[in-house]
Amino acid sequence: MVSSTRDRLLLAAGQLLHEAQGGNVSTRAICDLAGVQAPTLYHHFGSKQGLLDAVVNYGFTQYVAEHTAEVADPVQALRAGWDSHVRYGLEHPGFYVLLYGQIEPTVPCTLTARAEAMLLDRLVEVARSGRLLVPPADAAREIVAANVGVTLSLIARPEEERDLAMSARVRDAVIGSLVTDEGVRDGSVGALAVALSAALAEGSSLSAAETTLLREWLGRLSG
Repeated sequence: MVSSTRDRLLLAAGQLLHEAQGGNVSTRAICDLAGVQAPTLYHHFGSKQGLLDAVVNYGFTQYVAEHTAEVADPVQALRAGWDSHVRYGLEHPGFYVLLYGQIEPTVPCTLTARAEAMLLDRLVEVARSGRLLVPPADAAREIVAANVGVTLSLIARPEEERDLAMSARVRDAVIGSLVTDEGVRDGSVGALAVALSAALAEGSSLSAAETTLLREWLGRLSG
């Protein structure tokens, strides 16, 4: 039995979010299920949004923890990460819509920062192998934009009408446009420039000014 008022509120909000399947959850419904009054919710979380953020943060933290399995090939890890992202969204549409579907203009979502940092780390690995055709940060933005768009599109459709093969097609098209299977062997100037830029993060004998200048040149070559 949950005795903490804060935990009761978290569990109530989580249950209602799951049942709402992306729909709105009212403060009154949360408080009724938790057996408290609205002032109690505000005392613990400041606002309904504060409570929902706490619930989503917990759920997304669990997702990140469950999907950090090592995959030897970093490009395969990108594909596996895409599929895990879509699966999480379809299994937890209420949480997912709060994370990605209710954005505030010009304000990045802090709750997804850890997952996006993991994606960037994987892309740096791909870059160091000479297989990434654009800078890791650019690739990360493109993958997140496409991955989120596909997931929201699938959530919006009735379950029986969801085309999961579409997700795989978009995944392969996006990742295929960003990486090369040949790596450094193909002699691509862009891929080599991205690989060298990623390697600079490991340290070099260059000064800070020299490193900055070299990165600028490499950025032009990779573009």
